[in-house]
Amino acid sequence: MPAPRLSAAAYAEGLLAGERGVLSRAITLAESTLAADQALAQEVLRAVLPRTGRSLRVGITGVPGVGKSTFIEALGRYVVETLGKKLAVLAVDPSSQRGGGSILGDKTRMPWLAANPAVFVRPSPAGGSLGGVTRATREALLLCEAAGHDVVFVETVGVGQSETAVHGMVDFFLLLLLAGAGDELQGLKRGIMEMADALCITKADRANEQAARRARVDYQNALHLFPPAPSGQAVPVLLTSALSGAGLAETWETVAAHAAQARASGYFAQRRAQQQLQWFEDAVQQALAAQFYGRAAVQGALPGVRAAVAAGRLTPWAAAGQLLANGS
Repeated sequence: MPAPRLSAAAYAEGLLAGERGVLSRAITLAESTLAADQALAQEVLRAVLPRTGRSLRVGITGVPGVGKSTFIEALGRYVVETLGKKLAVLAVDPSSQRGGGSILGDKTRMPWLAANPAVFVRPSPAGGSLGGVTRATREALLLCEAAGHDVVFVETVGVGQSETAVHGMVDFFLLLLLAGAGDELQGLKRGIMEMADALCITKADRANEQAARRARVDYQNALHLFPPAPSGQAVPVLLTSALSGAGLAETWETVAAHAAQARASGYFAQRRAQQQLQWFEDAVQQALAAQFYGRAAVQGALPGVRAAVAAGRLTPWAAAGQLLANGS
């Protein structure tokens, strides 16, 4: 049987006490599309909001085969064991709605993190639009902060727009890359490179170490062609090995130093404020869309309009105008 619904006060009390079970249930509540659950989730978020915003939020993305889960396991273990931090790992996975996600596989490749009481690992919900998934992840991030997590990793599991979505949630965006930069640079999107606060070449060990060092030079040269980062800080290219642990301390020192300098310059607070405003704009758009499509007149007209657009009898813009007229 499902657990009985808690009150908003009980959720807030459990979250602020760092209870993992309550945190998991609160995130499930925030992910729900039921109106009653959403109303309760917002009540919980309002109650704990003063205790949010204190973590360091780190976005992590990477090309296929880069060893992202293994890297997160290794860096996360360093953050928890060596630095004594409490860590949360969240995943943005818009591809899961098509059966293309690999969250379960990712979790099995992070066994130490998944089993550690100081770590909370949570995938985003399968299905729905990217906007819905990122909304749930943003609220999960706030709930993790309220539960006392010092560091939150936000991982992109899908590809494409998910990188932009994660960049809009975090204080530091880390792009993982492989050696073999000649081929990689050809296929790497410029926009992803421009978003990165640091590049990290993984698997820089054993026979691959020399190739990784050559790739580092290629990436450093490529970065000279890009405009300066909005933070005003240089974008370093790091070498790491999750296998040996080499470069993990340097990677975290880079993240921490970037955050310290960003706080000192005022950029940290500015970026957080911009993100808050973007979350607000996204929330307005999602609420308006839900309200519009929920109208009976729109629901009645939508199947015919969609069929006309698919058959080429009506342009998308004309169809939108027709639906708006029905919904007004």
